[in-house]
Amino acid sequence: MSFEVFEKLESKVQQAIDTITLLQMEIEELKERNVVLSQDVQNVTDSRDSLVRENEQLKQEQSAWQERLRTLLGKMEDVQ
Repeated sequence: MSFEVFEKLESKVQQAIDTITLLQMEIEELKERNVVLSQDVQNVTDSRDSLVRENEQLKQEQSAWQERLRTLLGKMEDVQ
């Protein structure tokens, strides 16, 4: 009888070891995926920052062109 109990215990220990091993593999996969996702987030953040800077530059250029146009229109009105 004690041999059967020992076999059951051994089986449960082996199942626990197998489960732990699988969970450790899953943790490693998730860590690798986390690194990839972190890099993706950094890339997207860098791209966003670049687009924000470009947008600001374009707004400044637009403002400068509008001011030049206003100046030209003012000069045209002075001529007429």
